[in-house]
Amino acid sequence: MSPLAVFVRTLLKSSAIFIGTAMIFLHPQLDFRTASTGVVARQAAREQMIDELIAALKDPDAGVRRQVARTLAQLNSRKAVPALASALKDSDPDMRAIIASALGEIGDAAAVPALRDALKDEVVAVRMRAAAALGEIGDRGSVDALIAAAKDKSPEVRRRVINALAEIGDSRALDTFTLALKDEDASVRRAAAAAIAEVSGDGPHPHPHPRPRPRPNVHPVVNVHPVVVVR
Repeated sequence: MSPLAVFVRTLLKSSAIFIGTAMIFLHPQLDFRTASTGVVARQAAREQMIDELIAALKDPDAGVRRQVARTLAQLNSRKAVPALASALKDSDPDMRAIIASALGEIGDAAAVPALRDALKDEVVAVRMRAAAALGEIGDRGSVDALIAAAKDKSPEVRRRVINALAEIGDSRALDTFTLALKDEDASVRRAAAAAIAEVSGDGPHPHPHPRPRPRPNVHPVVNVHPVVVVR
Protein backbone atom coordinates (compact mmCIF):
# COMPACT_ATOMS: atom_id res chain seq x y z
CA MET A 1 0.00 0.00 0.00
CA SER A 2 1.36 3.42 -0.99
CA PRO A 3 2.12 6.08 1.65
CA LEU A 4 -0.76 8.17 0.27
CA ALA A 5 -3.23 5.30 0.65
CA VAL A 6 -2.07 4.69 4.21
CA PHE A 7 -2.55 8.38 5.00
CA VAL A 8 -6.07 8.46 3.54
CA ARG A 9 -7.10 5.26 5.36
CA THR A 10 -5.80 6.62 8.69
CA LEU A 11 -7.63 9.88 8.14
CA LEU A 12 -10.92 8.08 7.47
CA LYS A 13 -10.55 5.98 10.62
CA SER A 14 -9.81 9.05 12.72
CA SER A 15 -12.84 10.80 11.29
CA ALA A 16 -15.08 7.85 12.10
CA ILE A 17 -13.84 7.77 15.71
CA PHE A 18 -14.37 11.51 16.04
CA ILE A 19 -17.89 11.34 14.61
CA GLY A 20 -18.82 8.40 16.86
CA THR A 21 -17.51 10.15 19.97
CA ALA A 22 -19.31 13.34 19.05
CA MET A 23 -22.58 11.45 18.61
CA ILE A 24 -22.28 9.96 22.10
CA PHE A 25 -21.64 13.39 23.61
CA LEU A 26 -24.43 15.01 21.64
CA HIS A 27 -26.87 12.12 22.13
CA PRO A 28 -25.78 10.14 25.24
CA GLN A 29 -29.21 8.59 25.48
CA LEU A 30 -28.43 6.49 22.40
CA ASP A 31 -25.73 4.58 24.25
CA PHE A 32 -27.86 4.38 27.42
CA ARG A 33 -30.86 3.10 25.51
CA THR A 34 -28.82 0.34 23.96
CA ALA A 35 -27.50 -0.77 27.36
CA SER A 36 -30.86 -0.50 29.11
CA THR A 37 -32.58 -2.47 26.36
CA GLY A 38 -30.12 -5.30 26.92
CA VAL A 39 -30.76 -5.26 30.67
CA VAL A 40 -34.53 -5.34 30.16
CA ALA A 41 -34.19 -8.23 27.73
CA ARG A 42 -32.08 -10.23 30.19
CA GLN A 43 -34.53 -9.53 33.00
CA ALA A 44 -37.44 -10.66 30.84
CA ALA A 45 -35.59 -13.85 29.91
CA ARG A 46 -34.85 -14.54 33.58
CA GLU A 47 -38.48 -14.02 34.56
CA GLN A 48 -39.61 -16.41 31.85
CA MET A 49 -37.07 -18.95 33.07
CA ILE A 50 -38.35 -18.62 36.65
CA ASP A 51 -41.91 -19.16 35.44
CA GLU A 52 -40.87 -22.35 33.64
CA LEU A 53 -39.11 -23.62 36.75
CA ILE A 54 -42.11 -22.87 38.94
CA ALA A 55 -44.30 -24.85 36.54
CA ALA A 56 -41.78 -27.71 36.70
CA LEU A 57 -42.34 -28.01 40.46
CA LYS A 58 -45.34 -30.14 39.43
CA ASP A 59 -43.33 -32.42 37.16
CA PRO A 60 -44.39 -36.10 37.54
CA ASP A 61 -40.79 -37.12 38.24
CA ALA A 62 -39.73 -36.52 41.87
CA GLY A 63 -36.07 -36.18 40.88
CA VAL A 64 -36.90 -33.33 38.53
CA ARG A 65 -38.99 -31.60 41.19
CA ARG A 66 -36.13 -31.83 43.68
CA GLN A 67 -33.61 -30.33 41.26
CA VAL A 68 -36.03 -27.56 40.34
CA ALA A 69 -36.38 -26.64 44.02
CA ARG A 70 -32.60 -26.54 44.42
CA THR A 71 -32.25 -24.38 41.32
CA LEU A 72 -34.85 -21.88 42.51
CA ALA A 73 -32.95 -21.60 45.78
CA GLN A 74 -29.68 -21.02 43.91
CA LEU A 75 -31.38 -18.33 41.85
CA ASN A 76 -32.66 -16.76 45.10
CA SER A 77 -36.09 -16.46 43.53
CA ARG A 78 -38.52 -14.74 45.86
CA LYS A 79 -41.10 -14.96 43.11
CA ALA A 80 -41.04 -18.74 43.56
CA VAL A 81 -41.66 -18.64 47.34
CA PRO A 82 -45.47 -19.12 47.19
CA ALA A 83 -45.11 -22.10 44.85
CA LEU A 84 -42.33 -23.60 46.97
CA ALA A 85 -44.38 -23.12 50.13
CA SER A 86 -47.30 -24.94 48.53
CA ALA A 87 -44.96 -27.73 47.45
CA LEU A 88 -44.08 -28.35 51.10
CA LYS A 89 -47.07 -30.72 50.91
CA ASP A 90 -45.45 -32.73 48.10
CA SER A 91 -45.92 -36.50 48.41
CA ASP A 92 -42.15 -37.07 48.20
CA PRO A 93 -40.50 -36.59 51.63
CA ASP A 94 -37.10 -35.81 50.12
CA MET A 95 -38.74 -33.08 48.07
CA ARG A 96 -40.32 -31.58 51.19
CA ALA A 97 -36.97 -31.58 52.98
CA ILE A 98 -35.23 -29.92 50.03
CA ILE A 99 -37.93 -27.28 49.80
CA ALA A 100 -37.67 -26.46 53.50
CA SER A 101 -33.95 -25.84 53.04
CA ALA A 102 -34.58 -23.85 49.86
CA LEU A 103 -37.03 -21.56 51.64
CA GLY A 104 -34.48 -20.96 54.37
CA GLU A 105 -31.84 -20.07 51.79
CA ILE A 106 -34.14 -17.63 50.00
CA GLY A 107 -35.05 -16.12 53.37
CA ASP A 108 -38.45 -14.66 52.54
CA ALA A 109 -40.80 -14.31 55.53
CA ALA A 110 -43.74 -15.22 53.29
CA ALA A 111 -42.65 -18.85 53.71
CA VAL A 112 -42.95 -18.78 57.50
CA PRO A 113 -46.53 -20.14 57.86
CA ALA A 114 -45.76 -23.16 55.67
CA LEU A 115 -42.49 -23.80 57.51
CA ARG A 116 -44.30 -23.70 60.87
CA ASP A 117 -46.69 -26.33 59.59
CA ALA A 118 -43.70 -28.39 58.43
CA LEU A 119 -42.48 -28.55 62.04
CA LYS A 120 -45.21 -31.20 62.43
CA ASP A 121 -44.29 -33.19 59.32
CA GLU A 122 -44.20 -36.96 59.80
CA VAL A 123 -40.63 -37.12 58.47
CA VAL A 124 -37.77 -36.17 60.78
CA ALA A 125 -35.62 -34.63 58.03
CA VAL A 126 -38.43 -32.28 57.04
CA ARG A 127 -38.97 -31.14 60.63
CA MET A 128 -35.23 -30.62 61.08
CA ARG A 129 -34.89 -28.50 57.98
CA ALA A 130 -38.05 -26.53 58.68
CA ALA A 131 -36.67 -25.57 62.09
CA ALA A 132 -33.33 -24.57 60.58
CA ALA A 133 -35.09 -22.51 57.89
CA LEU A 134 -37.12 -20.61 60.48
CA GLY A 135 -33.88 -19.79 62.26
CA GLU A 136 -32.34 -18.51 59.03
CA ILE A 137 -35.34 -16.31 58.30
CA GLY A 138 -35.30 -15.02 61.89
CA ASP A 139 -39.03 -14.43 62.24
CA ARG A 140 -39.99 -13.68 65.87
CA GLY A 141 -43.52 -14.83 65.25
CA SER A 142 -42.17 -18.37 65.00
CA VAL A 143 -40.78 -18.46 68.54
CA ASP A 144 -43.87 -20.09 70.08
CA ALA A 145 -44.05 -22.73 67.37
CA LEU A 146 -40.36 -23.52 67.82
CA ILE A 147 -40.69 -23.70 71.61
CA ALA A 148 -43.44 -26.28 71.13
CA ALA A 149 -41.21 -28.18 68.69
CA ALA A 150 -38.44 -28.30 71.31
CA LYS A 151 -40.32 -31.30 72.72
CA ASP A 152 -40.03 -33.24 69.45
CA LYS A 153 -39.32 -36.96 69.85
CA SER A 154 -36.25 -36.68 67.62
CA PRO A 155 -33.08 -35.34 69.28
CA GLU A 156 -31.89 -33.99 65.93
CA VAL A 157 -35.05 -31.94 65.59
CA ARG A 158 -34.75 -30.70 69.17
CA ARG A 159 -31.17 -29.61 68.55
CA ARG A 160 -32.10 -27.79 65.35
CA VAL A 161 -34.97 -26.09 67.18
CA ILE A 162 -32.63 -24.89 69.95
CA ASN A 163 -30.20 -23.56 67.34
CA ALA A 164 -33.01 -21.81 65.49
CA LEU A 165 -34.26 -20.15 68.67
CA ALA A 166 -30.72 -19.01 69.41
CA GLU A 167 -30.45 -17.50 65.93
CA ILE A 168 -33.69 -15.60 66.40
CA GLY A 169 -32.37 -14.43 69.74
CA ASP A 170 -35.61 -13.92 71.66
CA SER A 171 -35.36 -14.20 75.46
CA ARG A 172 -38.74 -15.96 75.57
CA ALA A 173 -36.81 -19.09 74.68
CA LEU A 174 -34.57 -18.99 77.78
CA ASP A 175 -36.82 -21.32 79.80
CA THR A 176 -36.74 -23.76 76.89
CA PHE A 177 -32.96 -23.62 76.85
CA THR A 178 -32.82 -24.26 80.59
CA LEU A 179 -35.07 -27.29 80.31
CA ALA A 180 -32.99 -28.57 77.39
CA LEU A 181 -29.93 -28.63 79.65
CA LYS A 182 -31.44 -31.84 81.07
CA ASP A 183 -32.20 -33.39 77.69
CA GLU A 184 -31.28 -37.06 77.37
CA ASP A 185 -29.23 -36.25 74.26
CA ALA A 186 -25.82 -34.65 74.82
CA SER A 187 -25.89 -32.69 71.55
CA VAL A 188 -29.13 -31.02 72.62
CA ARG A 189 -27.62 -30.13 76.00
CA ARG A 190 -24.57 -28.61 74.32
CA ALA A 191 -26.79 -26.59 71.98
CA ALA A 192 -28.84 -25.36 74.93
CA ALA A 193 -25.76 -24.23 76.84
CA ALA A 194 -24.47 -22.34 73.80
CA ALA A 195 -27.89 -20.79 73.22
CA ILE A 196 -28.08 -19.48 76.77
CA ALA A 197 -24.72 -17.77 76.34
CA GLU A 198 -25.91 -16.16 73.11
CA VAL A 199 -29.33 -14.98 74.25
CA SER A 200 -29.25 -14.65 78.05
CA GLY A 201 -30.06 -11.25 79.48
CA ASP A 202 -30.41 -9.39 76.19
CA GLY A 203 -34.17 -9.59 75.80
CA PRO A 204 -35.62 -9.39 72.29
CA HIS A 205 -33.06 -8.04 69.87
CA PRO A 206 -32.53 -8.00 66.12
CA HIS A 207 -31.77 -11.25 64.39
CA PRO A 208 -28.06 -11.70 65.18
CA HIS A 209 -27.10 -13.30 61.91
CA PRO A 210 -28.86 -11.35 59.17
CA ARG A 211 -28.08 -12.45 55.65
CA PRO A 212 -27.53 -9.72 53.07
CA ARG A 213 -30.43 -9.54 50.65
CA PRO A 214 -30.75 -9.63 47.76
CA ARG A 215 -28.00 -12.20 47.46
CA PRO A 216 -25.45 -11.44 44.71
CA ASN A 217 -26.37 -13.37 41.60
CA VAL A 218 -23.56 -13.08 39.12
CA HIS A 219 -24.67 -15.95 36.90
CA PRO A 220 -28.49 -16.05 37.02
CA VAL A 221 -28.82 -18.90 34.54
CA VAL A 222 -26.51 -21.46 36.17
CA ASN A 223 -27.97 -24.97 36.44
CA VAL A 224 -31.20 -24.02 34.73
CA HIS A 225 -30.99 -25.86 31.41
CA PRO A 226 -30.60 -29.37 32.86
CA VAL A 227 -33.82 -29.12 34.87
CA VAL A 228 -36.30 -27.33 32.58
CA VAL A 229 -38.71 -29.96 31.36
CA VAL A 230 -40.26 -29.87 27.92
CA ARG A 231 -43.82 -31.08 28.22
